[in-house]
Amino acid sequence: MALSLKKQLSSPGGFLKFLVKYNTVFIFVLLLIFSALISDVFFTTVNLSNLLKQVSGIGIISIGMLIVILTGGIDLSVGSLVALLAVTFALLINLVILPVAIVLTIIIGFSLGSVSGYLVAYQKMAPFVATLALMTVARGLAFIYSKGSPITFNTTGGLFMSDFANNATLGIPNIAIIFFIIVIITMVMLRYNVFGRLVIAIGSNEEASRLSGIKVNKYKFLVYAISGALAAIAAIVVASRTNLGSPNMGMAWELDAIAAVVIGGASLNGGRGTAINTLMGVLILGLIGNILNLLNVPSYPQQVVKGGIIIFAVLLQRFENK
Repeated sequence: MALSLKKQLSSPGGFLKFLVKYNTVFIFVLLLIFSALISDVFFTTVNLSNLLKQVSGIGIISIGMLIVILTGGIDLSVGSLVALLAVTFALLINLVILPVAIVLTIIIGFSLGSVSGYLVAYQKMAPFVATLALMTVARGLAFIYSKGSPITFNTTGGLFMSDFANNATLGIPNIAIIFFIIVIITMVMLRYNVFGRLVIAIGSNEEASRLSGIKVNKYKFLVYAISGALAAIAAIVVASRTNLGSPNMGMAWELDAIAAVVIGGASLNGGRGTAINTLMGVLILGLIGNILNLLNVPSYPQQVVKGGIIIFAVLLQRFENK
């Protein structure tokens, strides 16, 4: 491997190709160095812990978004699903015991994701349209069920979840550990599991996959259902951290999730992308926000910076393809 890498770097344009291929890693490392240079508090335990807590919710739905995008689809509903499922979890945790509330919330998330999956896979509706419709419905239902106001946790189970979400194990925030576990599971699934390999195959060439006997509709249905289940886990994490479920949660998170996946090098056409690169994409977005906050830059310019990085990431993909 070392000889192969040395040969690649020594070839004409080899270093440029290497730089483009691993651009996500280079951007991440450069941002870490830049962060350390501009702020003395960046590498403090408190700041790094806050950074991981902030990105964990978006990170979890980004993994779901990655799985959908690998099939050539898109899921615009995840941000609104987080709001609806956070409200749902807050309602349930005040009515039933904690384990039941968690399981029911994830089942509801899976079911809501299945709605998009059914429309896309079996009714041949465009993913953009199907998930946009669910996005609107989910946000509306979140406001209806909560009556427009946040629902706080009032039970022992709720206090336990709040304590869990705001504490750490071995210095790593508990909710970040959940995110990392999901990343590892997804990484193994996409690389070594039949389901993951078939998902990538469908995104690479759907018609060829169909002709080879793969049940394309079944797998396209499942990826949206999984995305809904991961949105439920993200909702539980975020609601627990704030000790309430609010219909305003997850605003524009679907865009951040898409951005993280694209920055991580995944192709919006499907068939290419990894969980570890999506993790770095999530951390890059988090680092940008953290840096700008440390520099006291308002939130609106942060959106401009994120948009510019997305354009840069897509242009790098095109250059790599050429």
